[in-house]
Amino acid sequence: MFEAALWGAVGASSLLIGALIGLLFRLPSRLIGLVLGFGAGTLISAVAFELTEEAFNLGGADAVVAGLAAGALAYFAGDSLIVKRGASDRMSPMGSAAVSTSASTALLLGAVLDGIPESAVIGLTLLDGGSVGVAVLVAVFISNLPEAMSSSSGMREAGASTWHVLRTWTWVVLASAVAAAAGYGLLEDASGNTVALIQAFAGGAVLTMLVDTMIPEANRHGGRAAGLFTVLGFAVAYLLTLVE
Repeated sequence: MFEAALWGAVGASSLLIGALIGLLFRLPSRLIGLVLGFGAGTLISAVAFELTEEAFNLGGADAVVAGLAAGALAYFAGDSLIVKRGASDRMSPMGSAAVSTSASTALLLGAVLDGIPESAVIGLTLLDGGSVGVAVLVAVFISNLPEAMSSSSGMREAGASTWHVLRTWTWVVLASAVAAAAGYGLLEDASGNTVALIQAFAGGAVLTMLVDTMIPEANRHGGRAAGLFTVLGFAVAYLLTLVE
């Protein structure tokens, strides 16, 4: 369980790296958009080849369908509540992440909502053979970078202090570590069907996050080339699954 938490923290550590980059450098929004596209591609690959395929092998089509649907609906509901609180542009480098208490809380909750399914996936990969899924870890690490870069840039433009920004992302890293530990610890002795349901649930949540938040911002800021970078990210993550 501790190992799962450690790997979850490693995957989420790129949030702090991205936050520092966003605070120290004024990166072109186009560059951030392209990196968002690349990160989206890595996550799509991880969901397809590390989650959904494994869920099908463990629990069959019914577990995959039920899990994907439940995960998608859960993320959609949570995201709808958070958007109403002012975190709709949390992945945008031009976002209006105001420093008011309510907006800061919404941003934090939004980042946690985005990160928990990804980190839980890291813990779930440890259930299969006892070693972390390299492709999933890399996908989560890469996809976290542009989110933190873009959100931190927006928070800086809104006047947030460096300490406030770093503290926000530190909380997200800790929450991600807990999610990874839970993904492993709660399911260590679970049946194959239960594990399959949770894997598909995480996959449904991640896919919904990609379409609702990450890919729109990639297209908005990266332009049409974002699609090319998404394919590149997908290819890189897929090749990593072949060498595990």
